[in-house]
Formats: sequence, structure tokens, C-alpha cells
Amino acid sequence: MSTPNIHGIIGYTITPFSADGQSLDLDALGQSIDRLIDSGVHAIAPLGSTGEGAYLSDAEWDQVSEFSIARVAGRVPTVVSVSDLTTAKAVRRARFAQTHGADVVMVLPASYWKLSEAEILAHYQAIGASIDLPIMLYNNPATSGIDMSVELILRIFNAVENVTMVKESTGDIQRMHKLQLLGEGQVPFYNGCNPLALEAFAAGAKGWCTAAPNLIPQLNLDLYAAVLANDLSQARALFYRQLPLLDFILKGGLPATIKAGLRTLGLEVGDPRLPVFPLDEARNSQLQTMLKQLR
Repeated sequence: MSTPNIHGIIGYTITPFSADGQSLDLDALGQSIDRLIDSGVHAIAPLGSTGEGAYLSDAEWDQVSEFSIARVAGRVPTVVSVSDLTTAKAVRRARFAQTHGADVVMVLPASYWKLSEAEILAHYQAIGASIDLPIMLYNNPATSGIDMSVELILRIFNAVENVTMVKESTGDIQRMHKLQLLGEGQVPFYNGCNPLALEAFAAGAKGWCTAAPNLIPQLNLDLYAAVLANDLSQARALFYRQLPLLDFILKGGLPATIKAGLRTLGLEVGDPRLPVFPLDEARNSQLQTMLKQLR
């Protein structure tokens, strides 16, 4: 098993729906993927929080996964989120993604009952044993209901051979520093919290997993380029210029804000699927103003 070089700006995709929200709009999905790749992102991540993977039927999830991988067509690596409530369902999704050509799968241990550390470890072991792909371990307690300690993350990293990278989205920069320290610099990690982008790169993050490139790709890419060039002054200026929008995206909810933003930029992708509401008039106006200021 070879691990692709996942780095830089990893763009989340949305899942477009028809006007009534009842069916997928694959044409709009294809356009949104092409826009991200053409903008210069370094990888594509379908079916995460922004992609509303939790709100899709199994048939819809399969359709979006297969279509997305085919549309990317190897132009950049694909990191497919295969998270589900049960281990069996996550294994099915991981195998499906591998069969259709995904480069990496991302696993968030979703919880209804509170899981023990042993149960979380067994979940990753089962998924790892079922596929030959690298796994990005994803820690995001806000959506999963599980907050994995750095010690548990390292335990999983060392116990499951194909868990080769970690996405950290708690919003606590100390987690990243601790991961570097206790992992002795051997654990590739990625930032999943928009307002921490600059600090995360400074802490050693290999990349930034974000929905923002759907709306402001050049600013995201320029920030990464400034980090690589070790130009702290430029990186700070670029980060603080985009920070109000990054905060807005996070607080407003990824599917609602990104879909509203894409509509403002000329790509109709429908509204989020219920129970998520689209942006109200006031927040939509605020988003339009911010996007206009960043052009």
C-alpha cells in the first residue's frame, strides 16, 4: 500500500440537490468539482460534513462517491469520507470507495451510545482490515459526539497499519502541538478548523481540509504558498484578510454557507437537505458583502 502525498489545500465538496431537495444534481456536482480542481486545490474530499454525507441514503452516497471519484479522474488525490454510525456500514462504504478508485478514506467515529476507547480502536481496526487504502483518522467531536485524546489517536495510529494521517478539528491548537510532541514528529496531521489555519500550519500541519476553496480558492492557496515560502508577514496578512469569512462559514454551518456562496458566485447547487435550513436573508446578505469585498 502506497500513501499518496496529501498536502496543501484539501477542498471539501458539496452535494447539490434539486430544487425540491429530493434528488441529486450530478451536473452541478461535476461543475463544482471542476471549479475546485481548476482553482488549484491539492486534493478533493467528498462526502464529509460539507457534502452532507450524513443526510444521504446509501444509494445516494454510492452515487455521489462513484461520480466524484470518476469526475476527479486522478487529477488530484481523492479523500472520501466513509464515516457512518455502525462499523459494518463504514466498512461497506470504505470498500465501495476503494473499488471505485479513492486514494484515501477519512473515518470519523460517529456515536449514538458513548463509545469506549476499546470500541473506537476496534472500529478503526475493522475498517483498516477491510481495505488496502490509507486512512485519515478524523477527530471532530462537534459532529461525531466523540473527542479522541491525543493518546488514543496515537494508540490507533500505532495499532492500525493503514491509519497513516490525522485530521484534527477540535479547534484546540494545543492538540496539534501535543500530537507533534508525543508522536515525535512522525504523525502527518491536517487542520480541519478554519480559524486555526495559520496556527495549524505554524504547528506543522501538512494541509488544511476546508470548504473555503469553493468560495475563495486563491486566498487559501496564497496562504499555503506563503507558509511554504516561510513568509510569515505575507501569511499573516492573507490569513487575517480571509478570517471573517472563515469564521462566518464555520459558525453559519458548512452546507448552508457554502451553498449560498456558490449561488452568489453563479453556480446553483440547491439548498441543504432538511433538517438543515438555508441561510436566512440577513446572513445571506452578509455573506454576499464579504465575498464582494474579497474579490
